Amino acid sequence: MKDRTVRISKYLARHLRHDPAAIGITLDARGWVPIDDLLEAAARHGFPITRQELSRVVSDNDKQRYVIEGDLIRASQGHSVAVDLGLEAVEPPEILYHGTAPRSLGAIKASGLLPMSRQYVHLSADRDTAVRVGARRGVPVVLVVAAGEMHEGGHEFRVSANGVWLVAAVPPAFLRFPG
Repeated sequence: MKDRTVRISKYLARHLRHDPAAIGITLDARGWVPIDDLLEAAARHGFPITRQELSRVVSDNDKQRYVIEGDLIRASQGHSVAVDLGLEAVEPPEILYHGTAPRSLGAIKASGLLPMSRQYVHLSADRDTAVRVGARRGVPVVLVVAAGEMHEGGHEFRVSANGVWLVAAVPPAFLRFPG
């Protein structure tokens, strides 16, 4: 059951965040798609998902990656396709965190944190979450982001429904590196 749940979650991530056209669905401007359209498209493309499985993946996902409202579903953040999540700019805490792999430090020191293929850089409100995020690619390095200073300097922050902080980029001057 757990393997199936993980497979469904990864399938949703691919098609709700990165490549909806691959299964013939269209996200609206805010990233929403009718659940029936998603389920029908998944079945047509050889990956049938029941509504019960979908509901369980959404409700049980430890990172709350997906949101269901009525008959619509969307990813909370992490899109590489253009969507406007409708998140208002808000004042961040003084400090936020970003977990990364040691091999990325040289590029980050030179250019800061960039969204790469996504719309935003993702930041965490606590160090433990940043450690878990960074550990996906080995031993993590946790960077401290001077979010309060960035905000004072005119950078806009948003926070997704699942508590991930989003910003266009983090210049190197606002990063604190370990050691």
